[in-house]
Amino acid sequence: MSTDTTDETIRYTADVVLLAAGHVLLIERDWDPFKGWWALPGGLLDTGESSLDASVRELEEETGITVPADDLRQVGAFDAPGRYVSFAYTATLPALVEPTAGDDATAARWWPLTALPDLAFDHADILARATAG
Repeated sequence: MSTDTTDETIRYTADVVLLAAGHVLLIERDWDPFKGWWALPGGLLDTGESSLDASVRELEEETGITVPADDLRQVGAFDAPGRYVSFAYTATLPALVEPTAGDDATAARWWPLTALPDLAFDHADILARATAG
């Protein structure tokens, strides 16, 4: 077993799996990495911000949809190699709400859970855990 003593800077993100009527809300990324790919709404935590607060903020910034923090439940923490550590949250709306793309998203739309595009990062794994059981 080799020991790598290089210091690593850890960056934290928050992602949101927002569900409604058999659909999940995704954004089309406007920049690299994965520019043009579909992803869960989310992004980096601001200094002094909790992952829960970041998830509420990022969802609103990227899709125009506001979900109260009390309505979100944590799915888990994800730390795939080569990716930041992401705290994922989920909520279910009673009906589809029209999104408005903003911030670093070129588009925001609801996708049927049965007909998803390829997803950026490890978002397919996050979505699978959020919708399991």
